[in-house]
Amino acid sequence: MQRIVQNLVFILITALLLVSCNDGASLQRYYVDNQETPNFTSIDLPVSILKMDESKLTDSQKEAYSSVKRLNFLGYRLDENNLAAFNTELAKVKTILKDKKYNDLMEFNDKNAKVLVKYIGNDDTADEFIVFASSNEMGFGIVRVLGDKMSPEKMMTLADAMKNSDIDESQLGGIMDFFKK
Repeated sequence: MQRIVQNLVFILITALLLVSCNDGASLQRYYVDNQETPNFTSIDLPVSILKMDESKLTDSQKEAYSSVKRLNFLGYRLDENNLAAFNTELAKVKTILKDKKYNDLMEFNDKNAKVLVKYIGNDDTADEFIVFASSNEMGFGIVRVLGDKMSPEKMMTLADAMKNSDIDESQLGGIMDFFKK
């Protein structure tokens, strides 16, 4: 029964997106098109996954933390049998993220992964942040950070505070297990 409800919701969302969106590629459409495709996984993560001691945050960091409402994850698992498909999907995501509506915030390398952080909005207010990480060993993952009145500047200060926060690994278990298979 739950599977039927999930399928109905997926069909409804897809139909609404097709009717309301333009013909151009978008990250939202990419999520919808691939959330149930083999080698992909899609997970909605609660903001509570970050266990932050708010008493240690600055006012700016508290404001940024409270502005985040949800996190959507889409991942693609690389294995020895899907290298060509991985490269195709990676190129699609990179093409979408080159659109001028995605503003660059930062780019760095972490261990064996390249990480891009972009946002949609202006210098004062962002509608969405995108964290895109890719690895030639594991695959790639995209996190859409959605919220209200998010500020790129304040989110940067929050990113600094997150370096010292605990992450609820039980919530990330499904993601890590997906990449290990």
